[in-house]
Amino acid sequence: MQGTTDGFSYGLITPVAAFLMACLGGALGLRCAIRSLHTPEPGRRAGWLGLAAVAIGSGVWTMHFIAMMGFAVAETPVAYDPATTFASLALAIVMVGVGIFIVGYRGTTTMALVTGGTVTGLGIASMHYLGMAGIRLEGRVEYDTLTVGGSVVIAVVAATTALWAAASPHSLLMSLAASVAMGVAVTGMHYMGMAAVHVHLHAPGAVAEGAGGAESAATLLGPMLVGPGVFLLLAAVVVIFDPLMVTGGQELPGPVPPGRGRGRGLQERALPGVPAQRARPARPEPMYGQTPDEAVSGPSAGGPRGVHDW
Repeated sequence: MQGTTDGFSYGLITPVAAFLMACLGGALGLRCAIRSLHTPEPGRRAGWLGLAAVAIGSGVWTMHFIAMMGFAVAETPVAYDPATTFASLALAIVMVGVGIFIVGYRGTTTMALVTGGTVTGLGIASMHYLGMAGIRLEGRVEYDTLTVGGSVVIAVVAATTALWAAASPHSLLMSLAASVAMGVAVTGMHYMGMAAVHVHLHAPGAVAEGAGGAESAATLLGPMLVGPGVFLLLAAVVVIFDPLMVTGGQELPGPVPPGRGRGRGLQERALPGVPAQRARPARPEPMYGQTPDEAVSGPSAGGPRGVHDW
């Protein structure tokens, strides 16, 4: 028996909220990736890229399950397996991280963008279908192969475009536009994937496989969405209060050269929002028979004056 599916059981609330979370995660992830390009230290660059991966992965995962809260089958209740649901979050973060790190360290070369975008897009699509594998109902879920392939293509193209935008020199406005485009693409990929779903119900009285440990959407997904949501808000605070995220400033490209005193380190290190100060060269000591001004300007046309020139 064919089940009657509805992806908008709460009306426009779930798709709009899902879209906003996808845009928020994309915006934070792209800005963190851009911030890593202004960080010459490998450790700090890796930290910013890792934060970008968690932001994008959490945003996409949160978008997916907010949208899934509006999914319903008229003939049977829908529940979710907690372990599979958590595994889909980890998979999204890891695979998005691989793509982010490829572009973050290799740049916007064609090979890096294609490789990183493909890995990231496949990670987004894998997260979607692994999360769908966690559905427990009195039936089985089947997919239309052609529609699934189209959703994967959308995910790869969206991810490649987002990584290109993250590694290319754009203004804040352009980055936000890229984040909105990413939110549209990821949300479209989700609902295209849901259009491929067909539910075939079991015979009356049959129990779905693994239904014993499953929980309803409101019971499981509601509390689970709190963690990624709080993380995205904290990441937004980090982005907002880091001046280089908005101004696009450049950190000092290297450590303080040896031989300079520790007491001058604070003056020689670039501060956020303050132009880096160049170190003044040491004033040369005058030679015997030279005035201090002559020592600075160098020898005159007649050569240095010594004691025998007087």
